[in-house]
Amino acid sequence: MAHAWRRAILASLVPLGLALPAAAQAPRERLTIGLAQYPSTFHPNIEAMAAKSYILGFARRPITAYDADWQLTCLACERLPTLENGDAVLERTPDGKDGIRLTYRLREGERWADGTPVSAEDLRFAWEAGRSFETGFGGAEFYRSAYELIVVDPRTVTLRLDKVTYDFAAMGDFQPLPARIERPRWESDPKTYRSRTAYDTETTNPGLWNGPYRITAVQPGAGVTLERNAHWSGPAPAFERIAIRTVENSAALEAQLLAGQLDMVAGELGLPLEQAVALQRRTGDRFRVEYVPGLTYEHIDLNLDNPVLADRRVRQALLHGADRAQIVERLYQGRQQVAAGGVHPRDTVYDPDVPQYPFDPARAVALLEEAGWKAGPDGIRRNAEGQKLSFEFMTTAGNRAREQVQQVLAGMWRAIGVEARIRNEPPRVFFAETVSRRRFEALAMFAWVSSPANVPRSLFHSDEIPRAERNWSGQNYTGYRDAEVDRLIEAIPVELDPAKRQPMWAALQRRIATDLPALPLWHRSDAHVWPRWLEGVRPTGHQNYSSLWVTEWRVR
Repeated sequence: MAHAWRRAILASLVPLGLALPAAAQAPRERLTIGLAQYPSTFHPNIEAMAAKSYILGFARRPITAYDADWQLTCLACERLPTLENGDAVLERTPDGKDGIRLTYRLREGERWADGTPVSAEDLRFAWEAGRSFETGFGGAEFYRSAYELIVVDPRTVTLRLDKVTYDFAAMGDFQPLPARIERPRWESDPKTYRSRTAYDTETTNPGLWNGPYRITAVQPGAGVTLERNAHWSGPAPAFERIAIRTVENSAALEAQLLAGQLDMVAGELGLPLEQAVALQRRTGDRFRVEYVPGLTYEHIDLNLDNPVLADRRVRQALLHGADRAQIVERLYQGRQQVAAGGVHPRDTVYDPDVPQYPFDPARAVALLEEAGWKAGPDGIRRNAEGQKLSFEFMTTAGNRAREQVQQVLAGMWRAIGVEARIRNEPPRVFFAETVSRRRFEALAMFAWVSSPANVPRSLFHSDEIPRAERNWSGQNYTGYRDAEVDRLIEAIPVELDPAKRQPMWAALQRRIATDLPALPLWHRSDAHVWPRWLEGVRPTGHQNYSSLWVTEWRVR
């Protein structure tokens, strides 16, 4: 009777907002994370999108990844192949080129969430689908180079590559795909496989997921629910369930955090930096906020098939006409670093002598005049045929920071006689259709994130321009073509001597910075907002996101 009376008193306190003693509080079994975008696909190898990479970090395991210390490590494999341990062997290819043989052994106990072992056959299927370019996988250069895959035993494969690169052990996004589920769909028609994959038609199928979590519910455009993978053999994750909520409007994202509907906002794709700074000022120590500089690069892709943008002088004028330093100071409190190109100054391959484009409206005007664009009666320049110097300018709708940047840049360009017509789309449309299929008319603003010392083949090599016959694989959305850039991109990876690579890196950065197929804006510092009770999250600052190491997250 006394126990019942005590329970009644305690229950009456809870609605009044009085906290129970720590010993009586229920353990935290759930974590709710806010994210600013929703994936256009859940297939690990189709379309590059930050939202997908972050979510799949909880549910998938690539072979290798770079950790928070920017060191290459095994995730699904037992050890990295090296020449010293014998898992990497130099050899000649059948056509007489220098090649390498790499052996990877899957970790013991790796299982899909339906209990089926992850096997070498799953790696074989991923390799075969990637080698068939009509499938439309990203990372095409890896599949071009890996000309043979040999199944050694159920957990071991050997890959034969037709070139020896300095980062040969890094497998990038190469990861097992469940052959028993995906192979029949792919074999029936590789060209339409991307629209029929189980990752999008049966996303909650446990047989698709081999990470600490599996996706158990999907609300298209709104969110994803992940629950523990009962067959996960690694360290047990702290939470029974993780809910990812997509809130594409950054003001609404902040409001849900403050209302307690979200526990945290992922820094990889969450609150704009200046919004997080203001939030921290208002809320004091309610949240833990960390600002992490990294390899996320904000830029504007230019469609070089547009005949006006095909003139390099116009591209250079646009950059000289943009006061990026003022934007960084006023919108981001100086916490972003103005970029000279896609390589971050923290990166070991950065060239400090890369061409710079300081804010110089007079120089911008001179370049436009030289290119034949004269001032018109309304202030907008026109060429000899009377065509207005007017561009459509796109980015992700709902991202308040980007939309502010658009407005500021449009005003700056108008001052030099260039009209920017703003038209934005939801991220899932912008990335899945408009950008990836090069349907943007002129300017598309978004961010790339890379791994350390990343050779930008997919962004700037002419063979990576997306086109229908390749099912839109490749990420050279600008349509940039330059024979010398192609040569350098091909030569850098196969030069094993770091001292000889560095001048090649410098030449590549200088040539791209001179041509400007994309306008560099700044290197982002991401704002990570966590609850005080969460520990162990380690932002990496590169494309292998913190979610890959969710088993290190703990409740304090």
